[in-house]
Amino acid sequence: MDSSYIFGDVDAAEFCLFAFYAFFIGLVFYLRREDRREGYPLEDDVSGRLEPLGGLFFTARPKTFLLPHGHGTRTVPDFKRDTREIAARRSAPMDGAPNEPTGNPMIDGVGPGAYAERPNYPDLTIEGTPRIVPMRIAGTFAVARQDADPRGMAVLGVDGVKAGTVSDLWIDRSESLIRYLEVAVSTGRLPRKVLLPMTMAIVDGAARAVKVRAVTAAQFADVPVTASPDQVTLLEEEKVIGYYGGGHLYATRDRQEPWL
Repeated sequence: MDSSYIFGDVDAAEFCLFAFYAFFIGLVFYLRREDRREGYPLEDDVSGRLEPLGGLFFTARPKTFLLPHGHGTRTVPDFKRDTREIAARRSAPMDGAPNEPTGNPMIDGVGPGAYAERPNYPDLTIEGTPRIVPMRIAGTFAVARQDADPRGMAVLGVDGVKAGTVSDLWIDRSESLIRYLEVAVSTGRLPRKVLLPMTMAIVDGAARAVKVRAVTAAQFADVPVTASPDQVTLLEEEKVIGYYGGGHLYATRDRQEPWL
């Protein structure tokens, strides 16, 4: 018998091909189980009925993860439905119909302003200290001499009106960069300080101004505030970024209209 055959008419190359097929099919089942670990069960667009998860082959077994810095554990999937009320209504009784806001979509977390229910505690460094803090307590951090220091600059909304003044910079101590500008808001009924994501700010050093395209000057009065003046939680970050993100669609009426 030819020694190149493993058994019967199956040689080494054919055996490797069959092994690859078996591995690939197993990989597909594994990935389909794991991608349903979070975010399920799904909900039918029209009826609101919960969709089944798919049985043993398409649903991962619950797994418990240890959260860092002593924040307990989390088990997923937990087979629980999100009960948060959304201030929006369906525009038509059909699959895929968009939701129309019923309140202030920038505050209510609708559309591009949506946010995830992340834990309400600060992101921490590997040493266990708050990761994002104002420069006034961040220690040895400073703005590079080659860059314009935004502190003291006027903050202008998309309408060109002054909303306030940059009072401080919030530093990411793990990445050594500016995450937020702290803005002392001069619009609205009461003075307040809010966070402006650095990625949504344009610093014009020559004009001594920070320009924001996401919201108008008046809308700075409704930016979600942090519970602590010196730290921001993961949930608060979600709400702040969601507010400005929602402004790219809802800040002005013309942004909600079709281009054609």
